[in-house]
Amino acid sequence: MRFDTKIGIVVRDDLAAWQRLNVTAFLASAVAGGVPGVIGEPYEDASGNTYLAMFRQPVLVYEAGAEAIAQAHARALARGMDTAVYIEDMFKTGHDEANRATVRAVTAEEMPLVGFAVHGPRNGVDKVLKGLRLHP
Repeated sequence: MRFDTKIGIVVRDDLAAWQRLNVTAFLASAVAGGVPGVIGEPYEDASGNTYLAMFRQPVLVYEAGAEAIAQAHARALARGMDTAVYIEDMFKTGHDEANRATVRAVTAEEMPLVGFAVHGPRNGVDKVLKGLRLHP
């Protein structure tokens, strides 16, 4: 099935494995919580157990260096796309309020991004993420 929209997550290529996974999980949760209609229906197995609903479409995860991430993020902002960010200082905090404060303290151009997520029309997301490689 081909979707009209796309979800892309970009993580910095020099992060430790646990950091990449953590950043990806947080960014995915932002898209799930902030974009209406991206979550499907709950799942149920043949035994009658129910499971939480997930994204209705694939999530593509990319990796890139800091400069490429900053450029892609700037393209997403210029296009007015739905985005989520994760910056270095968020690794040092322990809760959501502190995370928001770290982001609020820097301009978009100064953000020490370790990752960001973008959701929008397929062609727009493709243009934002052009040149980035899929995470291995």
